[in-house]
Amino acid sequence: MPHEHTTEHASEEEFWDAFYSESERVWSGKPNAALVREVAGMRPGSALDLGCGEGADAVWLARQGWQVTAVDISRAALERAARHAAEAGAAERIDYQRHDLAASFPAGVFDLVSAHFLHSPGDMPREQILRSAAAAVAPGGVLLIVGHAAPPGGQDNPHADMHLPTPREVLDSLDLEPQHWEVLRSEEHETSYTDREGNPATRTDNTLKLRRR
Repeated sequence: MPHEHTTEHASEEEFWDAFYSESERVWSGKPNAALVREVAGMRPGSALDLGCGEGADAVWLARQGWQVTAVDISRAALERAARHAAEAGAAERIDYQRHDLAASFPAGVFDLVSAHFLHSPGDMPREQILRSAAAAVAPGGVLLIVGHAAPPGGQDNPHADMHLPTPREVLDSLDLEPQHWEVLRSEEHETSYTDREGNPATRTDNTLKLRRR
């Protein structure tokens, strides 16, 4: 989870640009395990990666044959993601777009819409964004939302006032018509990861996977 949102950064874009400028690489460079688990075996098509960060998920999807639209609010993140895609030989399959998802959303519909850890200590309207994500799923397509369910074990939480919703709360907030959607997965699970100091750690995350009928 990112550092505290301070008043010296007047906007979400400035905050996230500063966050990604702190080091040459913030994340591991590996795709999210939940993405690999839930998408491996799906027939590739068009994918929308919301909050793509440094681009590891987008690169993995592209290398599986997906045509990816990768979106982030941070220009610094998108520039880094584009470099990583070029190094991986995946650039031709990825369209990078900068969006403040509170104000604009990528055009079109997609066979997969993926939102991994779309949390922010700022004033990001997460529920509104996820409803837009659901609206962007093509008939027969999949919406995959993965989020934190709790702060890292054994660590102080710098964002104690940030609500981390359960899968049920996320589903209810989407306000979907049940006859048009099938719930494929709705669960909490333990995730292993390496923290920013290089130490192995675990935390509780959740996954909501839906298919538009």
